[in-house]
Amino acid sequence: MIVLRPTAAGQPRVLWLKPNRALDKRGLRRLIIGLAAMALATASLGAWQGNVFAPVFALVEAFVVGFALGAAWRAGGRGERIAIGPDMLEVRAVPGHRTVRFQTYWLKVGLAPGDGRKRLLLTSHGNELEIGAFLGEEERVEASRKLMVLLSDVSGQRRR
Repeated sequence: MIVLRPTAAGQPRVLWLKPNRALDKRGLRRLIIGLAAMALATASLGAWQGNVFAPVFALVEAFVVGFALGAAWRAGGRGERIAIGPDMLEVRAVPGHRTVRFQTYWLKVGLAPGDGRKRLLLTSHGNELEIGAFLGEEERVEASRKLMVLLSDVSGQRRR
């Protein structure tokens, strides 16, 4: 998901790159509870027919599936904040503290082939940074277009 935040005059333009999420935290809890309830109901039916270990395995399965879904959901919370000012472009990984800065005048935005997909790369002074690796193919192309437009706007403002 690509979100361009409106900013006040004189402030850097901010572009957020985030993976798409289908559920919020409340929806995730409901899904896990629903799956656990169905597994336990099925296991209860099995226990009623003589399989006394079915509820134990259903509880283990419910915890493992809940943990896996929670881990996948937390991984969807990452993103990248790209602030574009008149002289500097800053990429900050969220969550985390990794921040990379580039001078906007020398910065190149490009799509390069790699690993069976196009990689969105920022290149300047021999330094290279891949951004938006969690985005889909079309979203990376759209992000590169938006970055190029924002960089050209910033360079046009600098010349005035």
